[in-house]
Amino acid sequence: MDPDGFFVQGAEQHAVKIACGACPVKTECLADALDNRVDFGVWGGMTERERRRLLRRNPDVSDWSAALRRAEQQAVGS
Repeated sequence: MDPDGFFVQGAEQHAVKIACGACPVKTECLADALDNRVDFGVWGGMTERERRRLLRRNPDVSDWSAALRRAEQQAVGS
């Protein structure tokens, strides 16, 4: 996918989020965006608004890669 396609707004973001679903580096992409407080674009299947909400709800997380791996392992174990 063209990298510029990840920097869209409104309804177009939904299509991009779906495209992220099968990406093999989705978790790493999201962790990088969260760790670096990226303000724009869809990263790891989340919009900037969704990432801001996640950051506000988890102010104590300093390593998003580890936190997301733990969450994935818990989801698989459930």
